[in-house]
Amino acid sequence: MSATLTEKPVDGSTVPDRSIQERNKELALSMVAAWNRWELDGIIKHWAPGIRHFSEDRQVDSQAMVGAMQGGLAAFPDLHLDVKSILAEDDRVALRLTVTASQQGEFMGKAPTGRKVTWFMLEELRFNDAGQVIEHYDIFNYLPMLKELEFVASDVL
Repeated sequence: MSATLTEKPVDGSTVPDRSIQERNKELALSMVAAWNRWELDGIIKHWAPGIRHFSEDRQVDSQAMVGAMQGGLAAFPDLHLDVKSILAEDDRVALRLTVTASQQGEFMGKAPTGRKVTWFMLEELRFNDAGQVIEHYDIFNYLPMLKELEFVASDVL
């Protein structure tokens, strides 16, 4: 069964199955909520065996992805994701996120600053029919955060 088409109106055309799209949005939002509670297991439990992760322009294995998540929480233990928008289409959910956190651990070889910083993310999740994430894409805009931590000059871009 397709994750996007389940009903055929009398004229023979198809309409998207909104219930699957809504389910996928709810699952994506539950993963954000787990992140905001610093419960990585609450995210990982939604991953299908063989999930494919893509960060920026490269594929990352699950172990490296978990390591990056743990490293992010070590440097920014109060990290919080704020969903600015969410869109579901077919078997995919896209989230536009604002991230806020205080640098309380080492980051990029630099000692903690205690500064509260902000950066932005785009996440795309692709779900299988069972509601498991089979592909995970993320893109970050770290520049605002790097400026706030004075890693990059404030007049860059």
